Amino acid sequence: MDRSGLVEAVTRKAAEDGDLTSEQVGRVVDALFGTVERAGAIAEALRGGQTVTLDAFGSFHHRNGETGLRPGKALDEFVNGQVG
Repeated sequence: MDRSGLVEAVTRKAAEDGDLTSEQVGRVVDALFGTVERAGAIAEALRGGQTVTLDAFGSFHHRNGETGLRPGKALDEFVNGQVG
């Protein structure tokens, strides 16, 4: 899934709970993950030595020159077909 696919999927999910436009969701995605021109909030936190933890999803971390994602239990179970 590329950026536009992510924006479309998030817009559909957000429409279940209220009204967000694709443009609004796109700005949030860019602010979170960044663009070519500007780092997003996750990248800035990692560069500052922080770990970014999103309950159920997992945590982004930067250690020993490597950046990675440690999946949370709920994400791991869902992806492996153990729930929902």
